[in-house]
Amino acid sequence: MDTRKVVVTGLGAVSPLGLSVGDLWEGLVSGTSGLGPITSFDTSGFDSRIAGEVKDFDPAAFMTPKSAKRMDRFCQLGVAAAVQAVQDAGLDMDREDPSRVGVYVGSGVGGLSTIQEQHRILLERGPGRISPFLVPMMIIDLLPGQIAMLLGCKGPNLSVVTACASGNHSLGEAMWAIRNGQADVMIAGGAEASITSLGVAGFCAMKALSTRNDEPEKASRPFERNRDGFVIGEGAGILVLEELEHARRRGARIYAELAGYGLSADAYHLTAPAPGGEGAIASMKMALKDARVSPEEVDYINAHGTSTELNDKLETAAIKSVFGDHASRLAVSSTKSMTGHLLGAAGGLEAVIGVSAANHQILPPTINYEEPDPECDLDYVPNQARPAGIDVILSNAFGFGGHNATLLFRKNIF
Repeated sequence: MDTRKVVVTGLGAVSPLGLSVGDLWEGLVSGTSGLGPITSFDTSGFDSRIAGEVKDFDPAAFMTPKSAKRMDRFCQLGVAAAVQAVQDAGLDMDREDPSRVGVYVGSGVGGLSTIQEQHRILLERGPGRISPFLVPMMIIDLLPGQIAMLLGCKGPNLSVVTACASGNHSLGEAMWAIRNGQADVMIAGGAEASITSLGVAGFCAMKALSTRNDEPEKASRPFERNRDGFVIGEGAGILVLEELEHARRRGARIYAELAGYGLSADAYHLTAPAPGGEGAIASMKMALKDARVSPEEVDYINAHGTSTELNDKLETAAIKSVFGDHASRLAVSSTKSMTGHLLGAAGGLEAVIGVSAANHQILPPTINYEEPDPECDLDYVPNQARPAGIDVILSNAFGFGGHNATLLFRKNIF
């Protein structure tokens, strides 16, 4: 069944750079930061007071007000991106066999704002005032469930929860569902909305977040010598994946092939990556092998690139290990410098970005790259986007618990 090629026919995104894929791409190529002071709660007393918030989001543009009230924000963002992706793909569910259309959308944290708010109500007003929608609003699997109910998708449906690798794992497993003949179309990616006082306080307690509070737009600086932690972001990135011949029959526009998927476990530490980037190496090698692509064929890597001390130097080491001499000729950028780190939505959003880069033949930059780090010595496309011939793209995502996932996209599939 591995002769069934899987292609991308639709893209959807809601991000700190805007409410559409077009807004996202325009922000990226102009080197715009979507980061700023947190506005959704009082950050007094917090070590980190900055984030990549989604601004001016109106869920009623994508769903009924009644449906929106029964969804946590992470779910609203995911549904919005899914609606965009399906519209972009020109997918008409009235013409599809609903049992052949599935949804795999993950999240790292899920309905944290609902949990936090309902806990407050429990303490202040007692258990009798808890919402009957608490459980269905907080659990992650309701996101693909809501998408399926809205669109009428009756095929494979599940959530992947692997922290910051959730989006990549969702897309990779969706690819396999199509390859294995379980579906012809899959809606896949990730969504996250964890910019709450509890969520930010938790990451602050881990000393994981940047404290460059006086310069929020410059706080995310992947691979740069003075990086001091990641900046939390929110949003969603969803792709429509489709079996190639199915896409051709309905005359769909094809953005790229999702040709390879690799995954591994560090089996090392709760939050720190394995020494030498061992897990990342295995993940990238597996994706290359799955796609039957040599390292020398890769043009661009959208890096996990979190702007943390360990991740950036170990991801650099892993890339050098996998690609050898070709590593110095590769373009590697971290768009988290502009969007922040969307946790479980990062892989979905960055897959949208990688596919967009190939279609526009433009490399998005790593902004805030001012002082090189001797341990991070690759071409990170510093500060400015640039035109380039892009065919093969890798997209990395690594999560707490030692979860690693790599996707490989190919633009020229014919």
